[in-house]
Amino acid sequence: MGHPITIYIQLRDVTEADLPIFYAQQLDETANIMAAFTREDPADRDGFMTHWAKILADETIIIQTILFDGQVAGHILSHVWFGEPEVSYWLGKEFWGKGIAAMALLEFLKQVTIRPLYARVAKDNIASIRVLEKCGFTIFSQDKGFSNARNQEVEEFILQLGKNGKDRS
Repeated sequence: MGHPITIYIQLRDVTEADLPIFYAQQLDETANIMAAFTREDPADRDGFMTHWAKILADETIIIQTILFDGQVAGHILSHVWFGEPEVSYWLGKEFWGKGIAAMALLEFLKQVTIRPLYARVAKDNIASIRVLEKCGFTIFSQDKGFSNARNQEVEEFILQLGKNGKDRS
């Protein structure tokens, strides 16, 4: 009989030292294609830093660094960029498939208690859909938008937590 695997994740405020790690993580082409809705030019370091300066200065955005066994694994945030409160996250590729995203999201949902809360995900990003569903999100609607990473319009699901959906937080 196997023993359960314990996942050691922690959320903390983003520091300046996290930004070069986030920059390196978002350079991965496979990750960009999976995420679909990314910056126009991930290699533009100045653009990346300017974008992050805006995020960190925006007091309406709640953002945390995800740590896995003490390493910066990615980030998670809540924002209102499309008129509704939304959550999004990014993990470095080396941290995929370990349950980190779901654990981080469950922890984050203890801090971000506004409901309903939404998430957008490319329809073919099965792993992210599973993470959101594990955390109580349900598919609410559909949309499509231009994907810089894929250079084409991509269909996406909009998932909802709370109100009509389940809420396990």
